[in-house]
Amino acid sequence: MKNLVVYYSRTNVTKTLGDEIAKRLNADTEEIKSKVNYNGKIGYVRGGKDAISEKIVDLEELKFNPQDYDMVYLGVPVWASKAANPMISYIKQNEGKFNNVKFFITAGGRGFEDTCRQMEKFTGKSPLKTFFAKTKEVKNGEFKSRLDSFLK
Repeated sequence: MKNLVVYYSRTNVTKTLGDEIAKRLNADTEEIKSKVNYNGKIGYVRGGKDAISEKIVDLEELKFNPQDYDMVYLGVPVWASKAANPMISYIKQNEGKFNNVKFFITAGGRGFEDTCRQMEKFTGKSPLKTFFAKTKEVKNGEFKSRLDSFLK
């Protein structure tokens, strides 16, 4: 089975999780890069505002076509109880190109279910599995013990 791990990560939390998934699966990895600057405190506020409005933003050039993969793992942080809009932009840019999907979602506290429903809406796919991890779980490595069942 050919796997692609795609993620957006503003603070490297979702990146840490995505890189671990890719390593375990020996999968190709696509890190989404937004042309909008979401760094720092101003970026944090801009990100929340953009997520609420589901704003589509321009992305840096992508390397992989998700249509070429049996399974695409989509990883995103929660922003204002929504998926970070660079991920929504990626999904819109690749509309109709997903065979099977699994979602991995990171958040400081809550918003997992709402983000998952939003991702389902935009991909037009129900994920075969989902994985939710709080920021502190990722930072201290606790998520690793739960990852095997998500990857099966």
